[in-house]
Amino acid sequence: MVSDRWVLHVDLDQFIAAVEVLRRPELRGLPVVVGGQGDPTRRAVVATASYEARAFGVRSGIPLKLAVKRCPQAVFLPSDPAAYTAASAEVMAALREFDAVVEVLGWDEAFLGVTTADPVTLAREIHDVVLDRTRLHCSVGIGDNKLRAKLATDFGKPQGVFLLTAENWFEVMGERPTDALWGIGAKTARKLTELGLTTVADLAAADPDTLAVRMGPTIGPWLRTLGLGAGSTEVSGEPYVPRSHSHETTFQENLTDVEDMRAAVVELTGRLMAEVNADGRPVIRVGVKARFAPFFTQTRSLTLAGPTTDQADIEAAALVALERFELDRPVRLLGVRAEFTPPPEGY
Repeated sequence: MVSDRWVLHVDLDQFIAAVEVLRRPELRGLPVVVGGQGDPTRRAVVATASYEARAFGVRSGIPLKLAVKRCPQAVFLPSDPAAYTAASAEVMAALREFDAVVEVLGWDEAFLGVTTADPVTLAREIHDVVLDRTRLHCSVGIGDNKLRAKLATDFGKPQGVFLLTAENWFEVMGERPTDALWGIGAKTARKLTELGLTTVADLAAADPDTLAVRMGPTIGPWLRTLGLGAGSTEVSGEPYVPRSHSHETTFQENLTDVEDMRAAVVELTGRLMAEVNADGRPVIRVGVKARFAPFFTQTRSLTLAGPTTDQADIEAAALVALERFELDRPVRLLGVRAEFTPPPEGY
């Protein structure tokens, strides 16, 4: 290969579960489920599941009670964010040993901007160094931009390397559904299906003016660029800055009284404000998440009149967002999110 700039996406394999197995080697090879307090009789959701547990249909986001039905032999463990933060720091330190710009995306993933004549060999070296330093496996996606690198990683899992570029984009992605693209969720995919656009190739060939009319003047044309596999090549080494902070709680008994729901939102806002104040940035939007019985989730949000760190304003906005739900069903979970002014797009 000719020396060129590449974007690599490094993603730790089953990161949280892998960290727990390192702490408890006797669990290696067993189905492991992490979430809540590690008690499947209590209400909480799965944070992560080992590959052995995933084989039984256990995945992130499902209730622990459903997870234990699908895999009663699983080992259930409580979530330990401090341990995952420490393990993540070791991984990122290993990545910074390379001649690369490292852009941290979260606990378990990062982009690397590199110049190399052989990105595949470099990707394998990265896997080996991360494993040597941390005893954790990773997969590496290689792309000519961030979008393709991130999508490539899934094809390499677990512990593998995959290259996705303009040359093989449609061969690999063309017949896949639109929600296989980074940035397109189930709701947007349904809207695209209504337009007769079911695959990535369909989206790439769509008329941008039609998309602009149906999906919005900004979002519509942007969606078509996703279908084409276009994206930013800029990798930033600036420290990771979260775009929001949130707190949520799952109630062991459903809430049915609206005043109890309001009180819960006020309490969650108070907990959230500690992080907002520590962050120091003003909030521009407030969102509320509600999970109703039996198990369906909705969100409502409100853009503030202006940026603020005033708790009374943020609390009031959260309560207004709560009122935008039809609160005629029992509530299992409530969450409050504070969004900050987004950083410049590097994607």
